[in-house]
Amino acid sequence: MSTVRSSQPGQSRAGRVIERRSFLAGALGVGVVAACTDPNSHTATGHGTSGHGTGRTFGPPTPVTPTVGQRVVERTLTAKPVTLDLGGPTVPTWAYGDTAPGPLIRANAGDLLRIRVDNRLPAETTVHWHGIRLRNQADGVPGLTQDPIAQNSSYTYEFAAPDPGTYFFHPHVGVQLDRGLYAPLIIDDPHEPGGYDAEWVVVLDDWVDGTGRDPDAVLESLRAGSGPAHDHGSMGMGGMGGMDMGPTPWGNAGDVLYPYYLVNGRIPTAPDVLGAKPGQRVRIRLINAASDTVFAVSLGGHRLTVTHTDGYAVQPQEVSALYLGMGERYDVVATLGDGVFPLAATPFGKSGLAMGLIRTGSGSAPDPTLAPAELAGPVLIGSDLKPAESSLLPVRRPDVVLPVVLAGQMQPYTWTINGGTFGRNDPLVVQAGQRVRLRIQNQSMMTHPVHVHGHTFALASSGLRKDTVLVRHMEVREIDFDADNAGSWMVHCHNAYHGEAGMMIELAYRG
Repeated sequence: MSTVRSSQPGQSRAGRVIERRSFLAGALGVGVVAACTDPNSHTATGHGTSGHGTGRTFGPPTPVTPTVGQRVVERTLTAKPVTLDLGGPTVPTWAYGDTAPGPLIRANAGDLLRIRVDNRLPAETTVHWHGIRLRNQADGVPGLTQDPIAQNSSYTYEFAAPDPGTYFFHPHVGVQLDRGLYAPLIIDDPHEPGGYDAEWVVVLDDWVDGTGRDPDAVLESLRAGSGPAHDHGSMGMGGMGGMDMGPTPWGNAGDVLYPYYLVNGRIPTAPDVLGAKPGQRVRIRLINAASDTVFAVSLGGHRLTVTHTDGYAVQPQEVSALYLGMGERYDVVATLGDGVFPLAATPFGKSGLAMGLIRTGSGSAPDPTLAPAELAGPVLIGSDLKPAESSLLPVRRPDVVLPVVLAGQMQPYTWTINGGTFGRNDPLVVQAGQRVRLRIQNQSMMTHPVHVHGHTFALASSGLRKDTVLVRHMEVREIDFDADNAGSWMVHCHNAYHGEAGMMIELAYRG
């Protein structure tokens, strides 16, 4: 696999906040926030993820001794302020090392990962290993599984990675995810036959940091109920009962309009490029690391065969395009034609485009402002996929059914689970050995990507295995999992701003 980068300059525009109305909120006033700040001067707010209301402290993690024959994969990550080139625009931000996405970490299923994190940020931080069924001490949630990593300090995460798949990692402090602090984590199955000639890891992101605003300023403006009015024309929104419903199927899927949408840290005018040959089969590992954006993804001139979601095999399904919610991952395979083809992602309900290229022959790059025709047709909703036989959770009646009620409002900017923000809502209590069903009821007009830490679940409707699922406005979705990983875990909306505004709840083992 080879990657080629071009260097054409891109165009910048200021980050904007979309003012929304939720199920519980009335009309919002329109204001303007003038925020131009140095991203290196902020500390994390941490109201949602710092363990607010828990009163817990932790010491260093218990060291892990490898089992006989277990391979150990050791890496060091340095979180630090950097200046990044997005393909023309340069932005001050925070990142792991000198790039965003940060360095790929790769291991085999069953390996022991030992990752030292050096914090050189002007703020506390952690690292969460998104989607991995790991031991509780390594989950990276401050106040719930560890003390935050102080400035100029280090923390070593040690955990086995039991399941192959496409994953990523990011902080779990404040809205640090909406900076450059994210990177892919690939867990390979050494027994997988493969059946493809090339691989491309594609990380999608929405970007505002260093463009005259930063994520903390965006959060502040959301909490203040201010910001420019949203653009009904570009958003394609209709109205219902005085509330903005947004285009189907996701209603209102985000609160922030971003100046840039990225593929592997690059804007469309200077894209990340995969070099390959005509006729090759390429496996594309799609990761949505965005903080506030659902993407629709296609490969121009090609059909895609979806093979995995969140690391689990599905019954292969050929599609023209598919949706990815925040935190979701999909693996797709395509047989490449001869030429230059756009891998494009459109932000749902927002204007703009993210684009990378696959080049297998001669030809000019496509217009970086135009989405491929494949995005104009049907787009797969991932929860409609069917699980492969190997991915099925054994059939069992649930021992306990727990409600997870999602609600919130834009003014004041507050998002809740079961009537309270994190630390002010009662934990979801389970016992080891139970089959647990979460009945997720979305009472807001926003779509929420719900992520469960430390476990994978099956959709009760189909058996599809995942760890993150989009729950549409006013939808009820039931998910099942086995309580087989004791500890204190987070269940939350993977919209970074909703989570920091309170849409999280503890999953606690008792008894």
